[in-house]
Amino acid sequence: MDQKSKIRAAAVQFGVVADVAANLQTCLRMIDEAAKVKPDVIVLPEFVNHIAWYKDAVHCYEVAVSLDDAFIGAIGSKAKEYGCYIKINVTLKRDDHPKGDDGIGKVSGTNVLFDPAGKVIGLTDKQILMGNENNFLEKSTTIAPILETDLGQVGMYACMDGVIPEVARALAVRRPQMLLNSLNSFAHDEALLHIPVRAAENKVFVVAANKVGSLVPEEMREAVAARLKIDPSFLEGAGESQIVAPDGTVLAKAPMKGEAVVFADIDLSEADNKLRPDGTDIMSTRRPELYAPLGVESASGGKTPGAESLLAGAGQVSGQGKEAIDSALKMIAEGEKAGVKLIVLPELFHITDLGNAEKESVEMIRTLQSELKDAYVATSIVEDGAHVGVLFNKSGVVLKQPQLHTSGRHAWSKLGDEVNVFDAEWGRVALVIGNDAIYPETFRLAALKDVEVVAVPTMILEKWEVELGFKERAAENRMNVIVASKSDSGIYAITEDFTLWTKWKNRPFDGNINYPVITMAQGDGLTIAEIHPAASVNKMVSQKTDVLNGRPWKLAEPLIS
Repeated sequence: MDQKSKIRAAAVQFGVVADVAANLQTCLRMIDEAAKVKPDVIVLPEFVNHIAWYKDAVHCYEVAVSLDDAFIGAIGSKAKEYGCYIKINVTLKRDDHPKGDDGIGKVSGTNVLFDPAGKVIGLTDKQILMGNENNFLEKSTTIAPILETDLGQVGMYACMDGVIPEVARALAVRRPQMLLNSLNSFAHDEALLHIPVRAAENKVFVVAANKVGSLVPEEMREAVAARLKIDPSFLEGAGESQIVAPDGTVLAKAPMKGEAVVFADIDLSEADNKLRPDGTDIMSTRRPELYAPLGVESASGGKTPGAESLLAGAGQVSGQGKEAIDSALKMIAEGEKAGVKLIVLPELFHITDLGNAEKESVEMIRTLQSELKDAYVATSIVEDGAHVGVLFNKSGVVLKQPQLHTSGRHAWSKLGDEVNVFDAEWGRVALVIGNDAIYPETFRLAALKDVEVVAVPTMILEKWEVELGFKERAAENRMNVIVASKSDSGIYAITEDFTLWTKWKNRPFDGNINYPVITMAQGDGLTIAEIHPAASVNKMVSQKTDVLNGRPWKLAEPLIS
């Protein structure tokens, strides 16, 4: 198929009501509006046929659409009229699926892609359902396909599918140039974090369209808000539909309120380049054999929670050799005085000569131990030809973590074969070193081992790692992340308040469900912040929606094969 590299993509945001016919007219009107900028592809929000609230299963089935009905036909006609691709998301009657025990037909939340001839060329069902959706919709039971179009290869997902990494990643590893995301979200951290990170971590374009307006019937807003334990004003689509480049740059963004069309001209061939500044190919260096646990049902838990809170430190060191070690000694002394329990230092901060690195590493640990009392220190060393993360206290090294992925800047290193953990008296710890931090799979493996705190001695190479990456790793896994680099070091602490449908104790709901508290270093020295290991136990974002155990593990084959 001949492909068109340079295209115009448009994302459309609007609200819907409890009237399917009225919603169809809104869809058609907004497609007409988007068509004025002559896009090659238009993305509409999630659940455009009916507001995502139902009286009962019968009602949900009645307001769902069918592939052969007037709703789908009318959207297809618009695609043909304007000669463009259109992606929508609807609740779809699944009469090809067995009915439930109550005799009512099944309904799925389904992405639908129309080609410029007006034909439906792709369907993908939502894989992760959010809250109340679990009571009415059926999850996908098949791996989402990559769709061949004359624009290039395209993947589709919807809303909660993009809040954790697996769905977009399972698409991205099959090398599409563009991912299309439809949303029905009131969360502000969706646009701030979850939408753009899927572009950056996979080096792919993302076109995302969100709702505005009330997300429940207006007459029910007060009652639903009371059940969710949030202010009624938050039960509105958060807007901010956007188009994101493979480096995480937001090319176009709509406002938080009001109908809007945003568009950007993009060169899809940019998404074929998967190289980092150090030459690492982020896809070919993946290690699917290590990720096998992602394809197995799990029930994390049973571990005794760590401390409610403690102080952690990120030590930023830009010098080398003796100067760097002297700086680290001062930071340890400062941290011990303040009661810091974990200090993370940059990777290989002490090394001056790679040929003498193993000897320098032994000496560094011995020297820093002389200043330690109650704290642990995390950094990385060279040992037996490998780049190895270490966690040590005054008594010795308690955890070693070999680098897991080939890295352009540490190509000499042997590789480890699993994520190792250590139970400190205040929580379970893992080390993520080198480039391992850019792979979402690394942190997921740690989360499956009930890790509460991740120490990341690294060297940050790309802007998205700081602006999106570490925040997302903390959020999507519900774990505290402490990052030390020569610059942009920081502490990403998860919030204790998290689950919707429960009363929040420490802060009022502000529109952000799961955005970590971030403390960034302001130059060299020790940055100290409070972290919350025990909060990591809670991974239930909403009713029946667990951000770890709710991952689509049955559909993980693209990740692990």
